Amino acid sequence: MDPRRHRRLLVLLGAGFVAVVIAVVVFYPSGSPDSLPAPLEAVSPLPGEAVVGQVTIEIDLPIGYAIDLVVDGVPVPPAEIIAVEGLGSYRWYPGPGRVIERWEQGEHTIEVSWDSLPGRRPDPGAFSWRFRVT
Repeated sequence: MDPRRHRRLLVLLGAGFVAVVIAVVVFYPSGSPDSLPAPLEAVSPLPGEAVVGQVTIEIDLPIGYAIDLVVDGVPVPPAEIIAVEGLGSYRWYPGPGRVIERWEQGEHTIEVSWDSLPGRRPDPGAFSWRFRVT
């Protein structure tokens, strides 16, 4: 093989590799497609996720916040929310005797609002998302 031909082949292969890397970065960016507003650290199920019927709503915030939760337009009483304030973790699930007794198949909307606990600098915020029960 001619050295110039060999060099051209290597240049074409290198250019093709660079094009593939650029395409991956452009079309498949890293990170979550729906970023969460600060100070919200995590929610579960994720926005747009399809889950089974026994799913628990989980919300993680830094320590020192309180939340209000609305599920499908129904406010959830604070007594039904399991709060681990030392971790900033909040959980809720439907069940007998609760405002929602079970998940129906289909799309559900979760709305959470938060503020820092009394005695701290106010830091209110809100976020809503949807997921689907299959």
